[in-house]
Amino acid sequence: MEQAIALTSRKTRSITITLALSTLLASLGTSIANIALPTLTEAFSAPFARVQMVVVAFLAAMTISVAIAGRLGDRLGLKRMLVAGLALFTVAAALCAVAPDLRLLIVARALQGIGAAFLMTLSMATMRQSADEARAGRAMGLLGTVSAMGTALGPSLGGLLISATGWRGIFWMQLPLAAIALLLALATLPADSDEEKSTPAKLLQVPDKRLTQNLIVNFLVAAVMMTTLVVAPFYLGLGLGLGKTSVGLVMAIGPAISVFSGIPSGRFVDIHGSRRMLGVGLVLLATGAFLLAFLPNLIGVAGYAVSIAILTPGYQLFQAANNTAALANAPKDRRGTVSGLLNLSRNTGLIAGASAMGGLFAFGTGTGDFTHAMPAAIAAGMRLTFLVAGSMMVVATAIAPPRSVILRR
Repeated sequence: MEQAIALTSRKTRSITITLALSTLLASLGTSIANIALPTLTEAFSAPFARVQMVVVAFLAAMTISVAIAGRLGDRLGLKRMLVAGLALFTVAAALCAVAPDLRLLIVARALQGIGAAFLMTLSMATMRQSADEARAGRAMGLLGTVSAMGTALGPSLGGLLISATGWRGIFWMQLPLAAIALLLALATLPADSDEEKSTPAKLLQVPDKRLTQNLIVNFLVAAVMMTTLVVAPFYLGLGLGLGKTSVGLVMAIGPAISVFSGIPSGRFVDIHGSRRMLGVGLVLLATGAFLLAFLPNLIGVAGYAVSIAILTPGYQLFQAANNTAALANAPKDRRGTVSGLLNLSRNTGLIAGASAMGGLFAFGTGTGDFTHAMPAAIAAGMRLTFLVAGSMMVVATAIAPPRSVILRR
């Protein structure tokens, strides 16, 4: 009996390591190329707008592909499609590393974005499939932690690699990691079962009302979180007068908190329930957003840090709870599809946060030329943007699935 328990435990750990590494690769791929844009501008003698497509192509391809990846996972098997995604990601990384011109680099990055969509989506679905019911929240929290770690690590790791090996090094580095993840997936993931595979008719079913609510709230939260990443550099640098190094250090507060709060958030979800913790996460998000509207303007950097220290754990708690709740309600043969829809709503929310909320910040500032704006104008833009962001979180709380904000047991 003890041997059977130990064997099961080792198998679970192996699966977890495989899925965590797959998620890490996808999040690294999302953020690691950003730091290389100035270098690529020089290497290819190309304008920034064209070089920026190296990042945009990856994000656009990933966003378009997440729902397709989920449906293919349900139709053809989660393991089979995750292995295919890892293979594509590996080949695309190699093509990026040897790309002779910018056009081929952009095409290779788009292929890598498609592979990343399979990694991000099917890792979540497989983790939920493999996790014990009592530890589902912790499983989702772990993936959230790994994703935050990869996103935060990407720019700093990319900077080191570019300094040591040139821009191609950021893609060569991904090859051994992707190869290891591919071998682990083949060796550790459970074989696909025909009775878990979904039929075409089921794949066309319309999402139920509760899942639709999960997706809408997920979109709103992602938009608010992207707003902090878009607005903060301008506010900290131009509104508070911090230098570039200081801005980078202050902005590292959020990712650092994400790394340490993901797994505890998952444990809270397992102990207190996903619906309840989803509500708590939204309350913290609303509180943090409203504090960002006022506190930094009152007490400076300390106010920003306090606000982020409330907002970020709220996001991690929301993510763990929302993903757990959405996947718990999904039939086993549709978890890939639901995972894909969750990633699609998150990615479109990130895009909306970068565009619409960035435009709102410019409107509140009174100009799109932030470098010539007065600190008071930057502060006004910050206040308006996060008043709207906080209001979005109030709306999210109101439309969240039933019982999500009930705080009593």
